[in-house]
Amino acid sequence: MTRFRALRACGALLALFLFVAPSLADAATSTRRHASTASRAHRRVARKPPGGVVWARNAIVLDPATDQVLYEKNADNPAPIASLTKLMTALVFLEQNPDLRRDVEVTRTELQGAGHTKLRNHETLSLYDLLHMSLMQSDNAATRVLARESGLSSAEFVERMNEKADELGLEHTRYVEFTGLDERNVSTASDIARLLQVAADNTLIRDITSTPSYFFASGRRLHQVVNTNRLLHSRFCEVNCGKTGFISEAGYCLATWVRTRGRDLIAVVLGAPTNATRFADVVRLMQRTTTSSVAAEARQ
Repeated sequence: MTRFRALRACGALLALFLFVAPSLADAATSTRRHASTASRAHRRVARKPPGGVVWARNAIVLDPATDQVLYEKNADNPAPIASLTKLMTALVFLEQNPDLRRDVEVTRTELQGAGHTKLRNHETLSLYDLLHMSLMQSDNAATRVLARESGLSSAEFVERMNEKADELGLEHTRYVEFTGLDERNVSTASDIARLLQVAADNTLIRDITSTPSYFFASGRRLHQVVNTNRLLHSRFCEVNCGKTGFISEAGYCLATWVRTRGRDLIAVVLGAPTNATRFADVVRLMQRTTTSSVAAEARQ
């Protein structure tokens, strides 16, 4: 009899468990769904930039026709500029009136410590092709070859970069080398906007930096150079000129001249936290600026 009661008690407990378990599972599932929804909502809130405009530490938007500043954030604070340096490098290189059709050889000196590059030791290619690699995909080895073939020593080349910065009134800009790998290459968003204006006046620089992709052959090798400026594929604007840059000390940087809604704008962001963020920052700046302009015209 005692054994029968024990079996009956076990059966009752099993029935209770089978009744309660689905409810507990449903509750757990509901809790997880709620937590997931809350997490997504939190991430959506977290994605909003400080002040609702840009994540970048430094930024500026100006009208190149009037030089009117339409937006700024720490625009006069010096910061590392990474490969935005190459805009000045290209200007100084082209000042020397090089024969861009001339073929030159890549050596281990240019390759050492250059980071990612598609070039190989003893590869021969034209200065024209190297200029595309430098400006479109920030190839540091290609940039070093350009400086080497300029007719200036490394010290003279950097000195000329700083002289030209002074000539252009870039008061907070300083270069110690010509690739942007050194964090001591510093400038401000305001200075870079001015530098981009000057670079865009050079037809060759403007054409190269607004080219999405470029193909050339080096011996038996076929190179494809893809522009790192994602705005070239944007439906929001047309790119007239631009340059990207990144080293860990500088964060992700972008300087670009765009035409959007019938208006030309120069936008510079320095110190964005991710590659995608720098482009999203510029799109927000374009939208904010053009929306403000439309609203101002409507009030008049």
